[in-house]
Amino acid sequence: MSAAASLDLQNLRQTFGKTLAVDDVSLRVEPGEIMCLLGHSGCGKTSLLRIVAGLERPDAGRVLIDGRDVVGPDRFTQPEQRGVGMMFQDYALFPHLTILENVTFGLSRLPAAKAGPLAASALARVGLSRYAKDYPHMLSGGEQQRVALARALAPGPGVLLMDEPFSNLDQRMRERIREETVAVLREKGATAVVVTHDPVEAMQIADRIALMRAGRILQIGTAAELYARPGSLFAARFFCDLNEIEALAVGGRIATPLGAFPAPPGLPDGQVTLCLRPFGVTLRAVDSCADSSADSALDPVGVLVQRRFLGDEDLFHVAVEGLAAPLRVRGRAAPALQPGARVSLRVDPNHVLVFGRNSV
Repeated sequence: MSAAASLDLQNLRQTFGKTLAVDDVSLRVEPGEIMCLLGHSGCGKTSLLRIVAGLERPDAGRVLIDGRDVVGPDRFTQPEQRGVGMMFQDYALFPHLTILENVTFGLSRLPAAKAGPLAASALARVGLSRYAKDYPHMLSGGEQQRVALARALAPGPGVLLMDEPFSNLDQRMRERIREETVAVLREKGATAVVVTHDPVEAMQIADRIALMRAGRILQIGTAAELYARPGSLFAARFFCDLNEIEALAVGGRIATPLGAFPAPPGLPDGQVTLCLRPFGVTLRAVDSCADSSADSALDPVGVLVQRRFLGDEDLFHVAVEGLAAPLRVRGRAAPALQPGARVSLRVDPNHVLVFGRNSV
């Protein structure tokens, strides 16, 4: 079993015809770390993964695994010699092989006397020993995913690459399989790079997230860092639904129909986009509001135009004078609060983000 390895990507560049798929990407993944490459389809996530796996050769840049060059200007190590495991989006199980034979396939370089027990152990770790003699078509999607994970981990790769490993599962199964997969990775201490387009998934499984756009990494950090301090409007939109209000920053203050807010330090005067997360607003009926303090009287007022039940919360649309579109608010409110009611809006400043004109 190989030890978890570090992974260093240095100034990688990859083109396909006139399309720049990977644009000067540098990234370090520490041993035992789970790193998510997050972004929309076509942003370069899978291309980057294929470069690390050895399935694509970059135009420029280097890849180092545990400090060892596997890709460089004058070097290209073949995929099977890199100590890298790859788990594909469609799992790529062989339909004519049994489940145990599928897992053993990745151990073909070992004698059968060693490969068999290793494969059986990997299959047991994902809870599928009883299906060893079955074939892939006899298993559910979640079970097939676990077989693919067992096969990828059986050789003990220094780095495990996973391309959208949960995208083929239905919503209910996805969360459970995600938790089981992360538990296996943690137990093995595996270094893993996981490609996903789902920000919730990335936040749930990753130690750190690399947010990508148009072949570049825009921002790297923990889930909490990227959520609380997005470096751009694009990043903020990616991690949360937002109410966006165009406003003007003057003298360190931003005036809006919802009140005045402080501008971030160093933000120059001029046009800005003020973003408010939907659960950063508390609604109360104006006519029955028990809080008649001076602060409450200064809260902006709107008219509730729509209320939708979403299970754990409600979605409200509130018309506010001066706003071009109704404000979207998520949370709970009294059942009596129905469309047509006048409501006060208390804004939590911790859920307000401000971006200048040049933010991307």
